[in-house]
Amino acid sequence: MAIQMNIAITALLLLFTSIPIVECTDIDVVANFGAVADGQTDLSQPLMNAWKEACASPEPVNIVIPEGTYLLSEATLNGPCQAPISLQLQGTLMAPEDPTVFKEATWVSISYVDSLTMFGGGVFDGQGATAWGQNDCAKNKNCVKLPINIRFHEVKNSLIQDITTKDSKQFHVNVLGCSNITFQSFTVSAPEESLNTDGIHIGRSDGVYILDSKIETGDDCVSLGDGSNNVKVQGVTCGPGHGISIGSLGKYKNEEPILGVFVTQCTFVNTMNGVRIKTWPASQPGSATDIHFEDITMDNVGNPILVDQEYCPWNQCDLSVPSRVQLSKLSFKNIRGISKTQIAVKLICSSSLPCDEVELADIDLTYNGPEGPAISQCSNVHPALSGVQNPAACSSQPTGEAAP
Repeated sequence: MAIQMNIAITALLLLFTSIPIVECTDIDVVANFGAVADGQTDLSQPLMNAWKEACASPEPVNIVIPEGTYLLSEATLNGPCQAPISLQLQGTLMAPEDPTVFKEATWVSISYVDSLTMFGGGVFDGQGATAWGQNDCAKNKNCVKLPINIRFHEVKNSLIQDITTKDSKQFHVNVLGCSNITFQSFTVSAPEESLNTDGIHIGRSDGVYILDSKIETGDDCVSLGDGSNNVKVQGVTCGPGHGISIGSLGKYKNEEPILGVFVTQCTFVNTMNGVRIKTWPASQPGSATDIHFEDITMDNVGNPILVDQEYCPWNQCDLSVPSRVQLSKLSFKNIRGISKTQIAVKLICSSSLPCDEVELADIDLTYNGPEGPAISQCSNVHPALSGVQNPAACSSQPTGEAAP
């Protein structure tokens, strides 16, 4: 499976690197559309005018945002476009600090675009610090939805490279209904105390690739919702944050299956969790299959390996009813490093639908806390074992609750 995964990623990189450079026309939001890089003049209209012109062109166009600091109240960049389009962001875009000025829970939205390239080393700065204290959606069903820095909706065959998203008020990036979209040398930057600021959240998309990137945030570095298929995460450094998570799954009706997730050659540093799959008890039916974590380094990480089918934050569920999400074909291979929790491996599966075809291979996780050495807990699963097993697999009886 690892060989197939590496072949797929190599093929993807060859796809992007082998495409001949297409000559395109540059249009500059400052020189051609009157934008002002003073941090006070709104860039929204110049950017919209540039986008409309570029999108209507029968030939490829590159929109240039030069170095400097620009206030951007919001941007809705819709296709379909007549030809490939690129956005060369060299400067820093600043969102309004006040979250109440946003009409929608989005700052920058890009939708219905084929063959988008975004590059240039620039920054999307959500200025979210004032909003994080208002982010209580985990507890409050009637909460005010805060804006996401960048939404990609129905975007395909696209590359986002050498771009930074900083201090979003909510999720940094949301990928929904996309296909064949790559994030490479992508940076997410937010402090550990930034609430609900997932780095890249993926849902109902096929072919999402996150490569050679650095994600520091206050929630999941990468999170996958239902319908996430053929997702590759390779060479990502995660931390601080809550780790890389599949789920939570099973909370809503008509959730789509997850199929084909490959996380490899990643490093976790000072994260709350490592690699995690979480589903709700008393859930709606669903499934997640063909999920693989391989060649992972853990550096002072809580819950380095966690399958939690009793995920119940804030006691918003009925733990007496098992999850109806079927997990199958899961593998954890060559995962090593230091755990900051004694339970280094925790596989808590559903009593009504036990996890099927689970593999643990070459696990070497140590814990140096006062409780004693690292332990491994399992429930409703019988994993196939090979190579080193430190801690000894499934050697401790589960007690208490799983991680938040």
